[in-house]
Amino acid sequence: MPITYTTAQSDEDLRQIMALQRQNLYKNTPATYQQDQGFTTVEHSFEVLKQMNDALPQIIAKDGDTLAGYALVMPRTFGQLVPELVPMFDIVAELDWQGKRIGDYRFYVMGQICVAESHRGQGIFDGLYTAHKEHFSPDFELCVTEVAVRNTRSQRAHERVGFRTIYTYEDYTDVWNVVVWDWS
Repeated sequence: MPITYTTAQSDEDLRQIMALQRQNLYKNTPATYQQDQGFTTVEHSFEVLKQMNDALPQIIAKDGDTLAGYALVMPRTFGQLVPELVPMFDIVAELDWQGKRIGDYRFYVMGQICVAESHRGQGIFDGLYTAHKEHFSPDFELCVTEVAVRNTRSQRAHERVGFRTIYTYEDYTDVWNVVVWDWS
């Protein structure tokens, strides 16, 4: 069955996002798996995920009724809802991109991306980001996110799509690369 890219339409879609997220959390996966396959860092509650989806639609990839992957979007105003993301939200608007503060651009934060293990290697990561660009580029100039430095698989995939590292910092959870994808 072909993969379809759409937005989360139901509570069931959100629950499937949470299940896939949980399966790939760094605390639920061995170090060897993380190094080879990557990992997710943040575990969103249903309430926060619902608020995010109500504010901006969450991009998902489906294989029939099965979630094959997701790429979450967080408006700038949601920075305080997820404690693990507060450090990034506190600094990102002040960072420089092309001689201008990121806060002076129309930008949003890409909250997390994950592809189900059964669907990896099929271009879904790139497809999710293509769907992001198609859906959000009319309203935003930049997509900003962070990637754990030790998550080399994710870093390479983000670079392949077009993200560029602009800053590296350490917080209480990890060492992070802040990456920007410029659509302007």
